[in-house]
Amino acid sequence: MNTVGTIFRVSLFGESHGPAVGVVIDGCPAGLPFWREELMADLSRRKGLLPGTTARRETDEPEIISGIINDRTTGAPLVLCTRNNDFRPGDYEQFTSIPRPGHADFTAGYKYKGFSDMRGGGHFSGRLTWGIVAAGYFARKILSPAIISATLVEAGGEKDTTAAIARAMETNDTVGGVVECVVKNVPKGIGEPSFMSVEAALGMIAFGIPAVNGVEFGAGFASSRSYGSMHNDPFIDARGKTSTNNAGGINGGITNGNDLIIRVSVKPAASTGVPQKTFDTARGEMADLEITGRHDACIARRIPVILESAVAIGLADLLMIDRGINGPRDR
Repeated sequence: MNTVGTIFRVSLFGESHGPAVGVVIDGCPAGLPFWREELMADLSRRKGLLPGTTARRETDEPEIISGIINDRTTGAPLVLCTRNNDFRPGDYEQFTSIPRPGHADFTAGYKYKGFSDMRGGGHFSGRLTWGIVAAGYFARKILSPAIISATLVEAGGEKDTTAAIARAMETNDTVGGVVECVVKNVPKGIGEPSFMSVEAALGMIAFGIPAVNGVEFGAGFASSRSYGSMHNDPFIDARGKTSTNNAGGINGGITNGNDLIIRVSVKPAASTGVPQKTFDTARGEMADLEITGRHDACIARRIPVILESAVAIGLADLLMIDRGINGPRDR
């Protein structure tokens, strides 16, 4: 569905080329401060405005429908949206009969019996991440003084992300990447085994980010090639600080107070400018597909602030669940 969270509940709505996209946040505590300039700073990071990101230009200006008065949250459901203006539906007409390989065109068309909005990817578009970033802004307020930061650490299998993206642009192709997110000053003791562990909660919301196809914590998959004596993180004080952090700040699905580390794999955007052969469902035969329009050469370049926001949403919900069960804690 389109909603995530148990107490801090976030629901996304809209389509890429519809009138607006937005978010409904239920369960947000009253009294959180709202500074439009702060939110706009995050929303501007999501737009990218860097080589290899889409040429589509939207203002992303937030419209507050409910839940804020005098620059403070009221405790009522928060509803925010932004209007879509810079769209070109003609760029997507052919995808109704020639679905893009690697994209949701085919599956969305089948699932919704041909009634889904195909323009710009519709509800499956990265445009919907506007709502994740908006919700993440308020989630960070709940988590303060936690500091959440993410960085593109790899593109096309290379550490030199700028060079890898430039090569993809030269060949009119797209390239994937790896984004790493680190959370400092993490509240200890949050996470609800068995099925609402930190990994489960953050993994679920991270996979809701379009193009994310892998998630790992701490040493991640490298742990499978290690030994327990090497992978274990020895405690070095009574507050739970460890000398290493292969666990990524999580033991038994619960935060241990060390830096929380999560990395996501971001696949290459499906809308590559390289000609492809695929099936034309209207004609019933193979066809040449050349994708035009404004697309990201490296969608991973725009993911850091989205991942930060997703992590904030998941952790804020877990913190509120823990407080409801155990009451306030010493961080």
